[in-house]
Amino acid sequence: MKVYPENALSQLEFDKIITILLNYCQTTIGKEMVNDIRIHTHLKYIQTALQQTQEFKYIRSAGQYFPTDFVMDIRRDLKLLGIPGAQLVVEQWLLVRKLADHTSQVFKWFDAERQSAYAALYEIIADTYYEKCIIEMIDVVVDERGSVKDNASEDLAKIRMQLYKKRQELRRIFEKVVSKLAKSGYTADIDESFSNGRRVVAVFSEYKRQVKGFLHGESDSRKTAFIEPEETIELNNELYSLEQEELKEVQRVLRQLTAQLSPYSSLLMNYLQIIGQFDFVKAKALLAIDMNAQLPMVNNLATSHLIDAYHPLLYMYNKSSGKKTIPVIIQLDDNTRILIISGPNAGGKTVSMKTLGLNQVMLQSGLLIPVHPDSQMGIYKQLFIQLGDTQNLAFELSTYSSHLIHMKHFIENANGKTLFFIDELGSGSDPHLGGAFAEVILEELSHRHAQGIVTTHYLNLKVMANHNKGIVNGAMQFDEVKLEPLYQLVIGKPGSSYTFAIAERIGLPKNLINRARKLVDSHHFELDKLLNSTEQDLQLIQKERRDLIKKLKEVDILQAELSKTLNKEKHLQQINLLKEQNRVAEDKFTYLKEMERKLKQIALDWKKAEKKEEVVKNLYNLLFKKNDKIVINKLAKKVDKNYKELSKPIEVGATVKMKNNYQVGEVLDIKGKRAIVKIGQLPMNIDLVDLVVVEKITATS
Repeated sequence: MKVYPENALSQLEFDKIITILLNYCQTTIGKEMVNDIRIHTHLKYIQTALQQTQEFKYIRSAGQYFPTDFVMDIRRDLKLLGIPGAQLVVEQWLLVRKLADHTSQVFKWFDAERQSAYAALYEIIADTYYEKCIIEMIDVVVDERGSVKDNASEDLAKIRMQLYKKRQELRRIFEKVVSKLAKSGYTADIDESFSNGRRVVAVFSEYKRQVKGFLHGESDSRKTAFIEPEETIELNNELYSLEQEELKEVQRVLRQLTAQLSPYSSLLMNYLQIIGQFDFVKAKALLAIDMNAQLPMVNNLATSHLIDAYHPLLYMYNKSSGKKTIPVIIQLDDNTRILIISGPNAGGKTVSMKTLGLNQVMLQSGLLIPVHPDSQMGIYKQLFIQLGDTQNLAFELSTYSSHLIHMKHFIENANGKTLFFIDELGSGSDPHLGGAFAEVILEELSHRHAQGIVTTHYLNLKVMANHNKGIVNGAMQFDEVKLEPLYQLVIGKPGSSYTFAIAERIGLPKNLINRARKLVDSHHFELDKLLNSTEQDLQLIQKERRDLIKKLKEVDILQAELSKTLNKEKHLQQINLLKEQNRVAEDKFTYLKEMERKLKQIALDWKKAEKKEEVVKNLYNLLFKKNDKIVINKLAKKVDKNYKELSKPIEVGATVKMKNNYQVGEVLDIKGKRAIVKIGQLPMNIDLVDLVVVEKITATS
């Protein structure tokens, strides 16, 4: 992306984002990638970078482990590995092994399932491979303590075996000598020591001539002399010779290992670069988590539709201070090219403008941004900024002259892929003349299809926005009652500067304020007053709208609860109905079983009886005598016990009994020859002729 002027990114405070991002990096390569971050214009690269950050953000948010523990910068060591004839020492090989082992963990982390789930992150290692023989070859030579192994070569194994034997022999002989000298009273408090790598005995200086051997030196006090006994001189010489042979063999083995792994120097350098890149992506993810950043929808058009967007730095500062940050909604496209934001000073105009600018730069740098994920962001190829005082003393330019030079560059270079920001357009000159130039500049930028945000106090620009296609007004809201800014951006209407209201808030004398009002052009004052009134009305409408939405939500909640209660009641009624039906069926089944038993008894009596007339009489009574107590079921007995029938007409509210099944209920309504009777929880529609009024029998003491 082309930016103008050179300090444009600093004006947007993008350098502060870089500083914060650096603090999240642990590797030198990761920090270098942060410092080399570029604002890209290629959709594919931007989408990949954003998706990688989004995937790592998910890994961290989900508490998953990702191997990012290797943070050493060993590029010099790896560069030395690639030089023919070079030799890496064991400490360097331990670092190389850690790098290879860490890379192995990264490759193992991306199993088949994670390769699919984290496809963008997997792209970082997709074009390389892991070579396991690197660790295998190092492990043959170097152990985990950083020493060359005895079996690294046959010669080294033989030399170290000889060293072991010679040292054991030297120890035995030396102990005999020390013991002999100790008995003679020659040895000092410290029996033995080492000098130049050779074992020596410490004797009192007055006895040094009595001890045969080589004098290595004396203590600072001259009371102790350090002598190498003549019995061990030859052994020490042999040990020294073997140690030199060991050193030469170790160096030969390390040179051989360096030569063997030299072809993998570029691969190992690639591993180190991969570790740095993952550290870079992790830093971006941590930044995104701290500022609650999201991944918006990104397309290749020059367009911006920010929903609930926050200024990243302001959000993080307010978050640490426990303050609330007000989000903004901004939309720029070919139909809405230029947004003119007006309103009081310190009301948030510049912050709203920087919110879009900084978020756009961050997005095209591959950083997630603090917006609603439904936001849509495009790609711009040019970024022009003019913020604050642009006075240039070196070129003897006034603020307004410098301002016009910037505007000249804007007009000459702007196109449909340009995003621009101008703070206080036309300021620094006569309001009428400056306003006229500002109007012309905006018209030209609009004709060139450039997109951007302009802040102003000029009334002519506010009026202009209503008559030019592609230019819209925006206002920062202000509470005129409390005389304080609300930091909320409203699109579609101009805002008042609240000059007199702010003067009252500061506490200027009212007589001065009234005198100033009289000096202002009446039309100008009336328009500003109208803007004040319009904004206050809009705030009232918005408040009422919020209250209405709140009440509608409450109604929805109540409707949901009512529906839930009705469904529950209906369910209970269905359960009670089924229970009642089951009970009636059970009574019928009991009755039929009893009838079957009695019929069998009558059949048996028929066979045995001599007088058949008695049996026929019993059968007749069983089948046709409906009022007989035998056919009264359990329910009838229970109802008759608790209720008595009344010779009253059936009315609403009366207690009635169904004649056919003895169920008792309350009459809810009467419709013609039928009544609605509530039996249990279930209302039933029943013929009046099937009902009789009853009264509950009260217990007598």
